[in-house]
Amino acid sequence: MPREFYPLLMFIALFIFLMLGVPIAFGLAAVAIIFSYFLWGFSSLNILISTTWGAMNNFVIVAVPLFIFMAYVLQKTKVVDDLYGAIFKWSGGLRGGLAIATVIVGAILGAVSGVVAAGVIGLGLIGLPQMLKHGYDKKLSLGSVMGGGTLGQLIPPSTNMVLYGCVTGVSIGGLFAGGMMAGIILAAMYIMYVVIRGLINPNFCPALPINERATWNEKLISLKNFILPALLIIVVLGSILKGVASPTEAAAFGAGGALLIGLINRRLTWNIVYSSCYETLTITAMVGWMMIGAGTFGSVFSGLGGNTLVSNIAMNMPGGANMVFLVFALFIFFLGMFLETNAIILLAAPIMAPILAKLGFDPLWVGLAFNILLQTAYLSPPFGLSLFYLHGVVPPGINLMDIYKSSVPFLAMQIVGITLITIFPQIVLWLPNYLK
Repeated sequence: MPREFYPLLMFIALFIFLMLGVPIAFGLAAVAIIFSYFLWGFSSLNILISTTWGAMNNFVIVAVPLFIFMAYVLQKTKVVDDLYGAIFKWSGGLRGGLAIATVIVGAILGAVSGVVAAGVIGLGLIGLPQMLKHGYDKKLSLGSVMGGGTLGQLIPPSTNMVLYGCVTGVSIGGLFAGGMMAGIILAAMYIMYVVIRGLINPNFCPALPINERATWNEKLISLKNFILPALLIIVVLGSILKGVASPTEAAAFGAGGALLIGLINRRLTWNIVYSSCYETLTITAMVGWMMIGAGTFGSVFSGLGGNTLVSNIAMNMPGGANMVFLVFALFIFFLGMFLETNAIILLAAPIMAPILAKLGFDPLWVGLAFNILLQTAYLSPPFGLSLFYLHGVVPPGINLMDIYKSSVPFLAMQIVGITLITIFPQIVLWLPNYLK
């Protein structure tokens, strides 16, 4: 068989493993080991050792478990509940106010945790019952939770952006600054959608009855719930964006700050610390194994000439650079329907990012577009992760098909957002360039 077919066979073998139910991390490693052994012999298995060492010997990647731990502590000490309650009091009198509050809290959660699961599950438990109770359209309620909850993918600190920066060498601080702009734009689009639907049909998302609205005194008192999370956001993100601290150092401060907020609020217990550590360990272990598997797969794929093959195809593709980007975007969107986002980063970013940079695209812009596409993947049926996070906490009477249908308008807004930053890249690049 011609050598050019081996990279294609690797992907075919990988999808066979996935269809058989093999976890993605072990499927990637297994394909790499099988191909390297039969093509290059037993000594080639040293690649597994060197890849494992390279994946684990990375100081920046320590930021991932620290940000995850921070998210769990903030969720378990009811900071999410406090934030939603405060914004609920201020926006409840507006038509669509509860959905708007859900999107805003999702954006704030992104800024204090960066973990999508925490955002979707937290809003599903707190915001969804409130919207359904007050007669909001079911699909709007579900979509608002998923759209707002996935903003943690873009609004820093984002664990996926940390991982992307580690894999591609793109500035994590630059990704955070651009991600903040992208997240704000998408949040504004979600809110505009809610407002417009409310104007078209007042019964679609009614305002709270007058007797259930908060008084001005209650609104002012609720503002105290913003003080500590706001300070944490300013310190963590400000130190990264201003270059005072590395992402890992800022993540360590954020984890400590989350514990301190729990102590100040008198809600931190040893059980919360233990469960947060345990759940952080399980997710970090999954990411670690995925890095090892993807790194091994990528090394063998490159050794077989896969990167050169993909590059040659891209360079000779009709339609030029924009067509190459469109094909890569569709490929990421397709992968997002079936694979976990960390796997997509580790599998696709090392191949795509250098090719797009060679074609003249700004590497930072490519990273931001990549991460917006990953956020879209969270919302994409049939296997977008946010769909299943939400399905696990919805009340009886709501099925997976309802959740699928509710994601469609927000997927459409994601596509509009990607189109906007493609036509006007400075929308997301001006803040990174200003800080630089």
